[in-house]
Amino acid sequence: MDVAILGTGGIGGYYGGVLARAGHGVRFWARGANLDVLRLRGLEVRTPEETFTVRVTATDAAAELGQVELALVAVKSYSLPEVAAAARTVALRGATVLPLLNGVDAAEQLTGLGVPREALLGGLTMVSAVRVAPGVVERKSAFQSIVLGELAGGTSPRAQHIVAALRSASVDARETTQVDVELWQKFVFIASVATVCGLARSPIGTVRSAPRGAEFISDAVNEAVAVARARGVRLPVDQAPRTIALIQGLVPQMRPSFLADLERGGPTELDALMGAVARMGSELGVPTPVHSAATAALTASLATTARPAG
Repeated sequence: MDVAILGTGGIGGYYGGVLARAGHGVRFWARGANLDVLRLRGLEVRTPEETFTVRVTATDAAAELGQVELALVAVKSYSLPEVAAAARTVALRGATVLPLLNGVDAAEQLTGLGVPREALLGGLTMVSAVRVAPGVVERKSAFQSIVLGELAGGTSPRAQHIVAALRSASVDARETTQVDVELWQKFVFIASVATVCGLARSPIGTVRSAPRGAEFISDAVNEAVAVARARGVRLPVDQAPRTIALIQGLVPQMRPSFLADLERGGPTELDALMGAVARMGSELGVPTPVHSAATAALTASLATTARPAG
């Protein structure tokens, strides 16, 4: 399968790397020093089990990606507009576009940015992967998985074909007939963890051990679940307690990527996480006091941090 990787960070680099090693035709869309190293030395992939390097085709011009069957969109949500033109270019040439972003509205955003909706699948990944240097990505987690499916539900030959290609590269991939449910199940978890850790500026163990930490976590989860149900998403009846138990089981030092971005002072996925819960709650008449307070407080904090001295 010919694949374009739109966003060669940790996630895009990892999945592109294993697909390339398995013999698929992979073309990376990248920029700056990362692009230079990819062209010069190839892509180095590190995992808990091994390290390998693959020679790759890399470009910063969408026109040079050619005709591909699949485009993996693997960027932070705030960078989505930057890759939308490339996604549209390959989609108009016949590619299926699979976003693997945090949040639940990447497909809607891409549609609004000109990508034909019929070209899109819904998708999510569970993996901890980072770019540690230009041209070098590392999967830190023991797990790696991709779930994908048609936005309208049901099964399709193209989804099954993509799953088969991913599995040929030893990716734990599967098709789902309810991708909206699976997206929201992940979203409830990551948005709630980002909210409580971001507002506390602390790892999850510190939040849990606070006098009202358990209540704080529970309220965040229940708000996100309530918004999902108001949107018509058929989450399992026990979704809230299951998510709370998952958060309670995290290692104490766990720090969500949102907190890392916040501490670095760079762009964050605030709008795609707690901001999205607060926004959708307001639109649907669902109270979201925890997510709304976090959105307001963190937005103000980020604005203060970004303000020039003097």
